[in-house]
Amino acid sequence: MERSSCLPKCKLARMMGWLQLVLGGLVIVVSIFSLSRFYSAGFFFKNEDLCNHFHTVKEVYGGFDAKALSDRIGEVLEKLENLQNKLESKVQEMEKNNGITLDKNFLDEEVLRPLHTANVALRLIRLPKVEGIRNSTMKEEPLINFFVTEEIRKYITPKENRVGKVNVYGNERVFNTIGHACVLYKKELEEYMDYDIGSYCNDDWNLAQKLMLNGCDPLPRRRCLTRASKVYQKPYPINESLWRIPDDRNVRWGNYQCRNFQCLSSKNPKRGYSKCTGCFEIEKEKLKWVTNSSLAVDFLIKDVLAIKPGEIRIGLDFGIGTGTFAARMREQNVTIISTALNIGAPFNEVIALRGLVPLYVTLDQRLPFFDNTMDLIHSSGFMDGWIDLLLLDFILYDWDRILRPGGLLWIDRFFCKKQDLDDYMYMFLQFRYKKHKWAISPKSKDEVYLSALLEKPPRAI
Repeated sequence: MERSSCLPKCKLARMMGWLQLVLGGLVIVVSIFSLSRFYSAGFFFKNEDLCNHFHTVKEVYGGFDAKALSDRIGEVLEKLENLQNKLESKVQEMEKNNGITLDKNFLDEEVLRPLHTANVALRLIRLPKVEGIRNSTMKEEPLINFFVTEEIRKYITPKENRVGKVNVYGNERVFNTIGHACVLYKKELEEYMDYDIGSYCNDDWNLAQKLMLNGCDPLPRRRCLTRASKVYQKPYPINESLWRIPDDRNVRWGNYQCRNFQCLSSKNPKRGYSKCTGCFEIEKEKLKWVTNSSLAVDFLIKDVLAIKPGEIRIGLDFGIGTGTFAARMREQNVTIISTALNIGAPFNEVIALRGLVPLYVTLDQRLPFFDNTMDLIHSSGFMDGWIDLLLLDFILYDWDRILRPGGLLWIDRFFCKKQDLDDYMYMFLQFRYKKHKWAISPKSKDEVYLSALLEKPPRAI
């Protein structure tokens, strides 16, 4: 009898022993990893320059946040230690009460779930990448492991373009901005802020734009005077400026391939920009959104405004171009702000010289508008099948934030590969907007266009 009563206790002791071995193994793995980092830093060598070598973190981690990594590992080790203490305490309690059965809820709540959490936490630790991504020589982004909240980590992790494409910015990935990426561009940021106070700034807008496009944004304010053309001419009157190419003398051409607007013609293969072919040719621009097209994906402005007569007053055009959509809407007494970057050509200057409002922001940034304020958001020629789905999700949620209840989202000629269409359709439809227009047309053998006009529903508070 005594021998048979001992069997459950022996099994329990054996199981607890295995759990402790597993926990001990995890601790050993993490310890070996930590020791290897100390070894690589030269900690075990007798070197009079040891202190300098050890504290020169950049040489060891290449821009990686070593303190954040240490903190994350510390959190996991603390969880494992707490779990081990709970197990030992439970065993002692059971032995004291002569208990021989393990409570299922205890195993689930106090053992299995904490183990799972510790396992996930270990997997989420991002180790340094020295090789960069594809053609990039950039090392792993710093500070990602500094944040514990996973949504922040997902947001600031750079989003690689799909199928290896280079996006309209000329980058292989997009950096969502909270300013953390400035650490990677210390040299460029210091160059940007190196000036004489009160004097003229360098003609370095392209350096500032490079910083913005790589996630170092918002940029610091500067106390120097912005340069302008020495022969700047007053803009044309508003009744002329909407449909007239501006004066060449009103643009600083120093950082472009072209030196005048004639050079930017779509007939010139070396004009310096690739998107919006013909967008500097006013006669071609006049045809957009007002003339009938054979494609079902081409919606006309008059048909869109007829859906909400008198309700569309202000809006945002998120795209690549010289402000033609805003010019056409202005003729309908609708004020449109146009996002623009100077990717190879003076898009911002042209929009402003036409008497319209350019908004100098990247795709990475949270839009500087308050919640529920816009009547219309229009997007054309900018986002297409290169865009990462998680990045698109953040963008669409930001658009939903600024679009008022009853406002319209106009997706204009979005294109992607046929096999990706279902994924993108889900992204646009996930908010359960009312469909006013929805059209799909072939673009090529393997690609399709998608245009949609969707209305944001009212939401109960």
